[in-house]
Amino acid sequence: MNPVLSAVLLLFTACMGAACARTSAHWMVLLFVLILWLVRWARSVRWRRPAITCLAVMLCVVSIRCATAAVPRAQQGDPSQLIPHEGTAVSVHLIGRVRSDGPVRDGRCRTLLEVSRLNGEWHSGRTELTLDPCTTPLRTGAWVEVSGPMRRPQPAAHPLLPDAAERLGAQGSWSRLRADSIRVLRQDWTPLADARRRIARRFIDTAGEQQGALMAALVLGSAQVPLPQALRDGFRVAGLSHALAASGFHLSVLLGTTLACTRAAPAALTLCAGGGAMGLFLALAGAQASVVRAVLMSAASLLIGQGGQRSRPLGVLLISLIGMLMVHPAWARSVGFQLSAAATAGLVISASPLEAWMKARLPPPLQRLGSPLAVACAALFWTLPLQLLHFGSAPLYAVISNLLVAPLLAPLTLASMALAVMVLVMPMAWSGAWLPWLIWPVQQLSAALVALVQWISRWPGAQVLTGRVPLPLVLLFAGALLVWCLPALHHWRRGSVLLLFGVVGLQLHSQLGDDWIHVEQWGRQWLLLRHRGRAALVSSHGDGLSCHLAQRLIHGSGHQRLDWIAVLDPVGMAQRHCWQALTHTLQAEQQGQPPLAPGQRLQSDGLSLGVADAGGRTLLVSVGSRSVRLRRRDLRPVVSGRTGA
Repeated sequence: MNPVLSAVLLLFTACMGAACARTSAHWMVLLFVLILWLVRWARSVRWRRPAITCLAVMLCVVSIRCATAAVPRAQQGDPSQLIPHEGTAVSVHLIGRVRSDGPVRDGRCRTLLEVSRLNGEWHSGRTELTLDPCTTPLRTGAWVEVSGPMRRPQPAAHPLLPDAAERLGAQGSWSRLRADSIRVLRQDWTPLADARRRIARRFIDTAGEQQGALMAALVLGSAQVPLPQALRDGFRVAGLSHALAASGFHLSVLLGTTLACTRAAPAALTLCAGGGAMGLFLALAGAQASVVRAVLMSAASLLIGQGGQRSRPLGVLLISLIGMLMVHPAWARSVGFQLSAAATAGLVISASPLEAWMKARLPPPLQRLGSPLAVACAALFWTLPLQLLHFGSAPLYAVISNLLVAPLLAPLTLASMALAVMVLVMPMAWSGAWLPWLIWPVQQLSAALVALVQWISRWPGAQVLTGRVPLPLVLLFAGALLVWCLPALHHWRRGSVLLLFGVVGLQLHSQLGDDWIHVEQWGRQWLLLRHRGRAALVSSHGDGLSCHLAQRLIHGSGHQRLDWIAVLDPVGMAQRHCWQALTHTLQAEQQGQPPLAPGQRLQSDGLSLGVADAGGRTLLVSVGSRSVRLRRRDLRPVVSGRTGA
């Protein structure tokens, strides 16, 4: 490898490793890798002391910067400093500015608030504002006066459940405020937020909730559009989540069209047009990690290309990523940043070799599929380890679905962008008259894409649930996949196959073991029982939130459906569909009667639940050959056992 490129890759490794290291063992492994790599690099430059010293100093600088700023911390004057203890609440009265739109969802609004005055004193910082019930959405730029209890967000009780503390910390907030009363003082002028809202609203009103929301997401990204949850789930299961997130694909469609239209124009006009397209994309989609990365790489490639030089995509990618992390080190821990970086690296490094390998082996009628097939495989191979690490699942038909939707996705994206520009520049009366006619063919294209994605997501085994894979196994799995993606490592392919089977075997062994996992969060409790790949669940509550969290716990543990679920609480009609989608047998409290009477038993292969006393206050749970007793209102095993809390 080129010494300069190797040095840049070493700097990126140091930055990512320092930002993501959590334990002393992580730091020891990182230091060992950096020192070993630095020694090998020194040999490539023939031990030139100035170069080695310069690189060593840069390694120290990026490591210290990323390590110290990767985990955001509350600054002096933050509202959270008024909260005396963990878990306690303090009543506050504050004035602040809404930072992002808070749409109404399930009768509740939630948004991030920039605090200006707190209890009559000047403060700076952010807090998450929750308004329940809520009938009018909170809009960006609104100044509000709020009173209510403020508390610190609770960390997740289990790695598979939502971690409010980590989520809000990444947004610079260390407190949550539930409004008892709220009053809007004034509304600032917010042209960007108004433009995003106008595009999404006009598309949804004209083309429908699903088709219009999809078209808006292709322009603005799913983070800016209220997409139906069923649509999000369908794209995720089909392996097409990247199509909804604003990323390099959307920018490449916009920038490629812009440059094609200005190809015959002077270089200065081409640069201005390309810069304008990138600026518009960044303004509408927002400064997300994937968007910033795409804009930086596109800008560098455009400048280098207009200068008559050839760019090195891998070098441009690494320099862009290092610059992003030096400015915002917390992005290193963002799943979106990691997936975007991995997918782009896969396309840059592996797409061309995979294409050549496939074209040499595909029959002549199918050789045209070599390029799109290589692109889909490269992106999948490089992002699959991250999906297993963070989500414990993988789309089985991702390559096929990307091939099937490719003919629809690019023209639909370009047409949606053109309609969005028209919505912004044309007067409301004109666009209201012409938009329904112009949007109709695009709406049909969107409907076809939605139908195709939903069809793929219903294929048998469309989503493979593996359970969260430990980091050491993920690293081994990633190493085995890299052997197939990098031509220089092709002679290790036989060994990589054995390594892949070994990793799969170890994960299967952990999934097939006997276990019970107790989780408690937000006053709710769950007990997940596992035996030889089968599972069952006991839940203390039957409301919608309990079902939603149970679904995350079940799917994150690697189970699609359970043998049975016992809910020690009434389950309403609105929630029954959610629970029944998770199990073959649902047993819940009805009309004040417990789900199981003395003498009754819920039982499947190796898993059982029964009543241990005549009063029904104690339950008896069996997993394989082990049995434990539970208090009916406290699902902690009475005897010692492995728990997940």
